Amino acid sequence: MRTRTIFLCAALMVLLAAGVWSASAATDNAPEERLIHASGTGEVTTTPDRAVISVAVENEHTDPKEAQAVNAREMAKVTNALKAAGIAPEDMKTTGYSIWPEYPENDKPFSSQKVTYHVTNTLEITLKDVTRAGEIADLAVSNGANRVNNVYFTLSPEKEQQFRGEALTNAVQKAKADADVVAAASGVNITGIQDISIGGIYVPFYENTQFRAMDAKAPGAPVPTPVEAGTIKVTASVTIAYIIR
Repeated sequence: MRTRTIFLCAALMVLLAAGVWSASAATDNAPEERLIHASGTGEVTTTPDRAVISVAVENEHTDPKEAQAVNAREMAKVTNALKAAGIAPEDMKTTGYSIWPEYPENDKPFSSQKVTYHVTNTLEITLKDVTRAGEIADLAVSNGANRVNNVYFTLSPEKEQQFRGEALTNAVQKAKADADVVAAASGVNITGIQDISIGGIYVPFYENTQFRAMDAKAPGAPVPTPVEAGTIKVTASVTIAYIIR
């Protein structure tokens, strides 16, 4: 009885092994899907709806506390003027604040020269009306800002999302058009999609490097500095694997 049981178990194991091998062989012999890989890049040109201006108040004094106090008063004048012009507090933020000493070259004992302390406070202003960029930069300068770092234009999150979708749609259409041409030339048909990979989506900003704020002390009636927003391009790319038969 024991010998018969061992024999039956051995036979069962052989059958199971044969079944596993048969299933594995069937899987290995299954035809692989044939694919066409196509990539596409979509582009949308639009006008920016945000302007970002970076201005700063710089000053110096031999007394660091006095240098800080003067800088604080000047920056307060700038922010108050901006608020009066309709700029919301949440659209202004400090992006840099520094104090650094400048030591005299002649550091001999009993020298009359003193250490000079430089204070810089940098303010970033975001405008929802890009046509006011020149006006607001000039306003900051006329109220105490003595440096304009840059002015650049970009998109709001809402507009960025809108044009991101359009750019992706254009990218998919271009990839499909290329795949259709290749399939027709090869005498095959596209029957489906195996995989889609989304590449980089680029929303650039346009920087006006030629900006110069007006001189508040210049004679004559003040003329707002012209700043043109121009256009920017939103791009997106995709890679698609099409199944062919």
